[in-house]
Amino acid sequence: MTTPQEVLKRIQDEKIQMIDLKFIDAPGTWQHLTVYHNQIDESSFTDGVPFDGSSIRGWKGIEESDMTMVLDPNTAWIDPFMKEPTLSIICSIKEPRTGEWYNRCPRVIAQKAVDYLVSTGLGDTAFFGPEAEFFIFDDVRYDQTANEGYYHVDSVEGRWNTGRKESPNLGYKTRFKEGYFPVPPTDSFQDIRTEMLLTMAACGVPIEKQHHEVATGGQCELGFRFGKLIEAADWLMTYKYVIKNVARKYGKTVTFMPKPIFGDNGSGMHCHQSIWKGGQPLFGGDKYAGLSEMALYYIGGILKHAPALLGITNPTTNSYKRLVPGYEAPVNLAYSQGNRSASVRIPLSGSNPKAKRLEFRCPDATSNPYLAFAAMLCAGIDGIKNKIHPGEPLDKNIYELSPEELAKIPSTPGSLDLALSALENDHAFLTDTGVFTEDFIQNWIEYKLVNEVKQLQLRPHPYEFYLYYDC
Repeated sequence: MTTPQEVLKRIQDEKIQMIDLKFIDAPGTWQHLTVYHNQIDESSFTDGVPFDGSSIRGWKGIEESDMTMVLDPNTAWIDPFMKEPTLSIICSIKEPRTGEWYNRCPRVIAQKAVDYLVSTGLGDTAFFGPEAEFFIFDDVRYDQTANEGYYHVDSVEGRWNTGRKESPNLGYKTRFKEGYFPVPPTDSFQDIRTEMLLTMAACGVPIEKQHHEVATGGQCELGFRFGKLIEAADWLMTYKYVIKNVARKYGKTVTFMPKPIFGDNGSGMHCHQSIWKGGQPLFGGDKYAGLSEMALYYIGGILKHAPALLGITNPTTNSYKRLVPGYEAPVNLAYSQGNRSASVRIPLSGSNPKAKRLEFRCPDATSNPYLAFAAMLCAGIDGIKNKIHPGEPLDKNIYELSPEELAKIPSTPGSLDLALSALENDHAFLTDTGVFTEDFIQNWIEYKLVNEVKQLQLRPHPYEFYLYYDC
């Protein structure tokens, strides 16, 4: 734990002049404001630093735009990409008029989810371990004008470049669906990923691994250790920030867009999760796959509310180009041990109860992690409180089932507007808890429908790249 006093002492001792204050908007993009060090004192960690919130997507109108960023001292790290020594600190948002936490701030919502878990008495800690995949490209171009619309992505690893004149072309191009995971020189991103991983560690993220992913064209993944709900979301945002900026150093670009390439695997964000209490794991037991009854009920809540959850965990129209029946992404609302064709997988983690968890495989990294983790926790708690049993596990390759068998298995929504409709009809598990407000849910649905769904109905496909590439 780091106190405000320790942060201020570090600023003084290391003669840090610039403080970069980061916060997240509703769709999930980090925003930042950099201040001179004399603008920060102990009150910054309680009352906050004032700023104008009128231009933040989905937030305030100009007539009530004054807001404050409250610094979290546990999130301080030296930004490795700034020329001048700059201390980065993640913030949550307060209303200066009332001194209350702002109910549209995603990080505030995440804290309310943790508080709600504690209030139920079911547990005191929710652990999340997201696995966010991404693509590294060499060239990205997209435009839509009065007379044309197009998008173009390219990678030196792309299978489509086997015939390109590269002076010379050495022929090491990752085959479609064969990127998991050959050694160099076919994998040409080893050094970049290592730098990404070590830079993340320097920023306080507990790193684990790095590797190429399935798709051609530079799909990769880095791994970090699971953490408590808010710190896991903080780490994921740091993960995205570091990866994009390291790639830029190499003259490359990164996207977490779920489906930037046609005909090969898309990028997901499988989310491992469990509940603990008093330092003890609660998901280990003597039921199916070594799970407890609580864990099964948690799965039941996830599966029941999955269509609505996807309105938050898969929040882009492009998300549903990855969630295609019969393809690589799990769209079948079933659970199974070690089975990646089910939307909920129970990893084969041995007999240690501390390792018992479930993995929800539908989400992708265009989601806002604070909102996504909070919503999944609320769905799981609803399952536990109402004893929603998930039914029998489906220990089969679901992709090989007959059409008649598949028809009996519930599926995820096929588009963002359908997911938002499900969220409109099923969000009491979010609002009755006090974690999400009705105002937030309605504002979220309206924002997504007006600014994304309806816009993409009016414009050609390239507009999707305009909206989502930099997610």
